[in-house]
Amino acid sequence: MTLSNLPPLVTVFGGSGFVGRHVVRALARRGYRIRVAVRRPDLAFFLQPLGNVGQISFVQANLRYRASVDKAVQGADHVVNCVGILFESGRNSFDAVQDFGARAVAEATRSVGAKLTHISAIGADARSESDYASSKGNAEASVRSIVPDAIILRPSIIFGPEDGFFNKFASMARMMPVLPLVGGGKTRFQPVYVEDVAEAVARSVDGTIAAGKVYELGGRDVMTFRECLEAMLEVIGRKRPFISLPFGIASLIGSLSSLIPFVKPALTSDQVKLLKSDNVVSDSAKAEGRTLEGMGINPVSVESILPTYLVQYRPHGQFTGSGKAA
Repeated sequence: MTLSNLPPLVTVFGGSGFVGRHVVRALARRGYRIRVAVRRPDLAFFLQPLGNVGQISFVQANLRYRASVDKAVQGADHVVNCVGILFESGRNSFDAVQDFGARAVAEATRSVGAKLTHISAIGADARSESDYASSKGNAEASVRSIVPDAIILRPSIIFGPEDGFFNKFASMARMMPVLPLVGGGKTRFQPVYVEDVAEAVARSVDGTIAAGKVYELGGRDVMTFRECLEAMLEVIGRKRPFISLPFGIASLIGSLSSLIPFVKPALTSDQVKLLKSDNVVSDSAKAEGRTLEGMGINPVSVESILPTYLVQYRPHGQFTGSGKAA
């Protein structure tokens, strides 16, 4: 095969993360050459079996250091930015990673004439009181001003084998006698399967969806926070009462937990702010076809996937229960 007819090269920033690894697999199945740009390439080699020999390569990149970003996109035909954080730690602040970093990727992408897919989040809003949501909103504005034809994907909470939502609360249910419901558990979510998100990214690289638009990715089910936890408890075969935490008390707990060094906080005050607003696909996105269904993707239901990876939290793992339940 000559250089002129090589498959397109896609650089995936954050390719070893929860969403990124599924994006890499979806792209590898389509035959793209993939360059995984991560801070620690030595910890990303587990991705190699997802493709053929030589199909997936690795490069060191940190969104806070522009030179590494420029190097990572050299020769790329398409760039995908999967990088995001749920809480701040050290120099990895929301502004540094999700705003400054997104601008760096967009500018580097423009400099090489590549196309860009940027993963944001439902609720992204520069005016939000949440630092997470405001940084996502600022990033979107920067991306659109730098690369006007960029495709922006806004998923709701993402679920799948390595997720940080259902896994976290299932782990809590295994150790705690009660589960907290922030704000009474009334916040609505539209959980979206990670492989559906990856498929949306792959279609953006394929060029089968319109460029320059913002798509909102929600799953089949709209569920309240309480309903999410009830579904999780049913799958893991445990009964736990709920305790309602007013937003004020939850915010205080989040602030205190964030002060504990070297410990991943179970809840932050910024996450409490996010829980004050629903996280579902907007009516305008539905009307304009800027959804998974509009892309021709049939979203997978929560109930069909949770049992495939939450079994580890059952009292006796996969051997809990009998027959179909086991």
